[in-house]
Amino acid sequence: MNPLFYVNVFAKDMVALADYYQRLFDLEEITASRSDYFIGFESGRCCIGFSSQAAYELLSLTQAESQTDTVLTTFGASSREAVDAQSKVAVELGGTLVKAPFETYYGWYQSILRDPEGNPFRINHAA
Repeated sequence: MNPLFYVNVFAKDMVALADYYQRLFDLEEITASRSDYFIGFESGRCCIGFSSQAAYELLSLTQAESQTDTVLTTFGASSREAVDAQSKVAVELGGTLVKAPFETYYGWYQSILRDPEGNPFRINHAA
């Protein structure tokens, strides 16, 4: 069993942010889990979900005063060309390219982006 089960992203506009990632990565929604607080998607071994600001209270968490980069989500791509193509689509859908696709010192090919709410993420091809 893979120990990482879900990654949840708190969103100012849960529906819009979920739509951004769904369109970018063609994710399949887990419709049984949809609520006013949450939209989830299948994403291979680990699922990704988007939570509304109201979920802070539901989960007894204190809402952050400001956004900080505390989580970096990495999405896999099937090839270097797919990294290039998905990075372009990410920007067309409203994201921001932080670092154009490049080869890392550990042999991966990836781009660094921010989604429309400013959350950092990578699109990566592990060679």
